[in-house]
Amino acid sequence: MSMSFSAVSVPSSVSRPSYLCSSAYQFSFGAPANYFRSGSGGRVVLHGGPLHLCRKFCGLKQWILENLHRQHQRKLGPTNEYKSFKNQFKDHSTDQSGSTLSHEDDVSADSNDQTSKITSELEESSLPSSQPHASVTEPTTSVESPSMPQTHSSKFLVECGEEPSLCIAVIGATGELARRKIFPALFALYYSGFLPENVSIFGYSRKNMTDEDLRSMIASTLTCRVDHQENCGDKMDVFLSRTHYINGGYDNREGMSKLNVLMKQFEGKSEANRIFYLSVPQEALINVACSLADNAQTLKGWNRVIIEKPFGFDVLSSHRLTQSLRSKFEEKQIYRIDHLLGRNLIENLTVLRFANLVFEPLWSRTYIRNVQVILSENLGVQAGRYFDGYGIIRDIVHSHILQTIALLAMETPISLDGEDIRNEKAKLLRSVRKLEPSDVILGQYKGSTRDKVDLFMNSLTPTYFAAALYIDNARWDGVPFLIKAGMGLIQHRVEIRIQFHRVPGNLYRERMGHNIDLATNELILRDTPDEAILVRVNNKIPGLGFKLDSPELNLLYKDKYNVEVPDSYEHLLLDVINGDNHLFLRSDELAAAWNILTPILNEIDKKNIAPELYELGGRGPVGAYYLWAKHGVRWAED
Repeated sequence: MSMSFSAVSVPSSVSRPSYLCSSAYQFSFGAPANYFRSGSGGRVVLHGGPLHLCRKFCGLKQWILENLHRQHQRKLGPTNEYKSFKNQFKDHSTDQSGSTLSHEDDVSADSNDQTSKITSELEESSLPSSQPHASVTEPTTSVESPSMPQTHSSKFLVECGEEPSLCIAVIGATGELARRKIFPALFALYYSGFLPENVSIFGYSRKNMTDEDLRSMIASTLTCRVDHQENCGDKMDVFLSRTHYINGGYDNREGMSKLNVLMKQFEGKSEANRIFYLSVPQEALINVACSLADNAQTLKGWNRVIIEKPFGFDVLSSHRLTQSLRSKFEEKQIYRIDHLLGRNLIENLTVLRFANLVFEPLWSRTYIRNVQVILSENLGVQAGRYFDGYGIIRDIVHSHILQTIALLAMETPISLDGEDIRNEKAKLLRSVRKLEPSDVILGQYKGSTRDKVDLFMNSLTPTYFAAALYIDNARWDGVPFLIKAGMGLIQHRVEIRIQFHRVPGNLYRERMGHNIDLATNELILRDTPDEAILVRVNNKIPGLGFKLDSPELNLLYKDKYNVEVPDSYEHLLLDVINGDNHLFLRSDELAAAWNILTPILNEIDKKNIAPELYELGGRGPVGAYYLWAKHGVRWAED
């Protein structure tokens, strides 16, 4: 009976001497029974995951190659040293097949053929290859053999089963975003087991701080999952111990070189991957990114760079930013993050469309009358940033709103690969008609002395944006996509409403009253308040008589799923770690979005459009109601 691993067969009576079974090179036949199954030809087949198999056999492979190499140097003669090796082999072998090597002559006679075959197969399996070895007899697992460097020395460098290290650097670590969102998201991923054990976290800024200062600063913001609080304190202590600080000073090139040296100390000799989160002001972004690219990238794995919005001020500045980044990084390395795209509502859009037969056939102008994308913030949201020149168009509409429409309206991608999805999003955005000023309503809420907003009232930067978009393709021709995004409104609300056409020749028209719009079927995807999927249908009210109602079939997440919804930063950071980029803007998507909004931005710059004032805590500009009516759409909250 023999044991099979990929293309290698060795006698099952062979066991590695115990003195070689140390550190990372342990090998033992004492594996659980479920790892062994009988294969064809009386062979024993070892089952398990690739990492487990690698750890089991890597040390055996090294030991066999070392001893066969020693024998080859001595021309495999039956010398006293060979007898010593054979006796040592017998003393430490495990009798798995019920037989042992009992005659020195038999060993000598068979050693040339057997050792030549094993040596050839083991050395062949050690060659680096991107293709996995042929799988063994069903139902075994196909395993890709680890690479072993070929050398003439018996001192082999084998780092079998060691996972690649991961270093995550937060540039701008002392800022509000890093303290309140990024570090807590990283800890939540670590606590939930989504970060590797050999992860290291680095905070980088210009402040004169120590490791302990950084740990104290972020410790108060770290919380454990509500649904599993086991070992919370211990996990937090370990996470903080893996967090380190770098004072980059005012020379980013020198600072990034220091960061690179520190990262190398924690990475060792194994494969090393790095993520850089650039939580820095727009005016510092290019300098930081270029310094990072030249001085802090690893050569032993992948590098990924996360960039926060806004991605430029207009089409020209965005193009310059993209060119600067592309001169230093490949497109696949750049992750332009918008935390609003990490919400479960956005991730669920493609699932609803492409995994439910009931929806996909209806997803066109044939059945859909209009689509409304609504994002309103209440008084609890800090508003100062909207008066610094960026405003709601550049901050929310350009990325979040247009990306939502792209995911909602795109054609079916050929796969769920991130690039395939981004290809379809880019095609959809290029099909969106440029906005006309007559289809746009801008607003700005009235400030008060108490809110300290009246200091900015000379600015024309809008805090409210409503518009009607049209997509010029066969699927959506003539269907208005109505956008409403604003702050300082009556309630916090994020949802997508898809209204269907009226039933042609409806038999129950007279029983529905004069407002036929109330009987329109709707699909409502709500994120806030209370995440839910609602379907409005027409139904007979129980009882005598014949009265109709339009209730909502309700899937309320908090009632159906007893889980805590992760923060959007957790979701997106995990996507970066996994290399899933479908929720991150590619440069062509970025350019297409600017092309849609540029005509309106130009009109604002020329002061041809002035924001309409609205009350803080109200429903927004009155003009938005007229815009909805112009396109035959009823306001959702009415």
